[in-house]
Amino acid sequence: MEQYDQLYRLYETADTETLRAYQEFVDLFPPLRTRVALDRWERVREELDEQKAVIAEEFPVTGETYAEIAARLTREEAFTALDLYAKYGRSVNVLVLDVDETLRSAGDTDNEIPRETLYLLTEFHERGVPIVVCTGQTLENVKGFLIQGLGNEVVSSGSVSIVYESGNGVFTPKHGSETKRLLYEDLDSAVVDVFDAVRGRVLSEAPDSVRHGCHLQGNEFNVTLKPNAEVGSEPAVEIIDEALGYLCGLVGEVVVEAVDASVDDPAALARTYFARDPEIAAVLGAAGLSTDADTDDAPAAVLDVFERIDIGYYEGDAAELVSLELDKSAGVERAFEVLDIDDPFALVMGDSKSDLRVMEWVAENDAGVAAAPDHASTAVLDHVRNRDDLVYEAGEASSILNVVYGLALLAELGDRRS
Repeated sequence: MEQYDQLYRLYETADTETLRAYQEFVDLFPPLRTRVALDRWERVREELDEQKAVIAEEFPVTGETYAEIAARLTREEAFTALDLYAKYGRSVNVLVLDVDETLRSAGDTDNEIPRETLYLLTEFHERGVPIVVCTGQTLENVKGFLIQGLGNEVVSSGSVSIVYESGNGVFTPKHGSETKRLLYEDLDSAVVDVFDAVRGRVLSEAPDSVRHGCHLQGNEFNVTLKPNAEVGSEPAVEIIDEALGYLCGLVGEVVVEAVDASVDDPAALARTYFARDPEIAAVLGAAGLSTDADTDDAPAAVLDVFERIDIGYYEGDAAELVSLELDKSAGVERAFEVLDIDDPFALVMGDSKSDLRVMEWVAENDAGVAAAPDHASTAVLDHVRNRDDLVYEAGEASSILNVVYGLALLAELGDRRS
């Protein structure tokens, strides 16, 4: 209880709000090439150092750590960090981060990763914490915005890994022959043939509205339909909902043909099977598409393929075909191998069911904590709230990174005391 008592006293006696404002100014607004700006920056830094020194004097032994916590964490963030330390007794040693609607939010951050989030990521990098970016996007897209946000030196440092296309590949620069692992090459031909056929037919056989309203994302393996309208807009929601129904039906036809089975209505069978996902069921139901086919009597060969693939639905953003044998958790495991992380304790941040699989893998192996934005899917939020309740507002991923930064400081303090 001593740590809790000291934190209470810290936030009651110190002007932590002003301290955080000074720290943010120093961190995010470096000296500019004008004398006036430079003088202002130096005065703020001096005031920041003076206030930190006062805290250090008031808290013997813990003072420097508490000064750093006060300068970076809100009261709520600090106590959350202490709760995590009391529960787990260790700090996070790898970050596993989704991007879209997790680090950045189209509705709240102009679809850019906020500066404070990028700064914290570079701080973790400087502290030697590897970063695994885990996304459904293509490799080139991810590399582009990471280099723009973090810089080529960080991205190419050897401690940053990219799990792209939801686990189809892992890219970790500066690791020789292990730099790029193409996990989809390990699948057998039955699944690969289905993906190849769907990819070849998905636009050419689509209804006019889908063919003109969507484009095929340039994936190496996944088949992903994206809206031509602005992501999240009403037209995007409408076209992706229509594309979902069409994609389910096409997958059913391709699978039945691939295994040479006899099914009266392959499209209805596939829609029924994938409607086990409540979100997909709701979209298909609203479109008046049948989801009442008898899956119990379906050919075993068809169900075997169905069980190895999945249809992903992201409202107003994408409808895609993915392999369940190559999900994000499989990619993350491979990334850990390449990065030589044999005892992971990860922070996993994400918003969708593909991220949930990583969170569940981490929970099953006592290998970390999970966090999600408050607009994440219901299943993700249920998992996160039941674990440590690390839920944050859209565009505020930095609040969770602050908590984990505070956890690291408290763990270091604990190590020095023991």
